Amino acid sequence: MKLFITILQVLCGIGITAMVLMQSGKSEGLSGAIGGVADSFLSRNKAHSLDAKLARGTKWVGAVFLVLTLILLILG
Repeated sequence: MKLFITILQVLCGIGITAMVLMQSGKSEGLSGAIGGVADSFLSRNKAHSLDAKLARGTKWVGAVFLVLTLILLILG
């Protein structure tokens, strides 16, 4: 049982790492800080973009990782 949970935790850790690396940066760099970011068609639909889905998935996988860590702490 402990081995199975450890394997799940390792897979969740790899998944979190991959999801975070696939997300784009939140800032536009120095040009975005000075000039501001214009409101465009693409910025209004960010809730349905790949970055939004990756951010939501990162939160869920992170929560599962936390639960698995607590379970392993209790079992250990």
